Amino acid sequence: MSTSETQHENHPPAPDTWPIIQAQDAPALIDFLTGTVGFLRTAVHTDGDLVAHAQLDWPEGGGVMLSSVREDGHCVSPPGSGATYVVTADVDGLYEKLRAAGVRFTAEPEDKDYGGRDFTMTDPEGNTWSFGTYPGEPRG
Repeated sequence: MSTSETQHENHPPAPDTWPIIQAQDAPALIDFLTGTVGFLRTAVHTDGDLVAHAQLDWPEGGGVMLSSVREDGHCVSPPGSGATYVVTADVDGLYEKLRAAGVRFTAEPEDKDYGGRDFTMTDPEGNTWSFGTYPGEPRG
């Protein structure tokens, strides 16, 4: 196996689609998503007290981009309006970790008819996060 094949096998390709979340308190949301949930703080660029751009990567692949709501009112998505699905191999382990941290859930772990198992939670800003084993359908 060539080096590039080994690297590709060990590291999923960079995502081409990035959910964007804007927050009233972006630094606190970043701390919650990295410290409590388990995202990786890949990049955080500030403009004074505001987060101009942050990239948080999910250790199993993919990630989200995040920023503060700007003072000029420019808003890509109103705070608390985001909904993101994150694929994880350990739904029940992550659920137990988050339950122990006092996270608010809107759906407990359950097996789905279409395959996979997932649960749904709400972050401190009101965004909805679903974590599950369903990776989507293969391309045909």
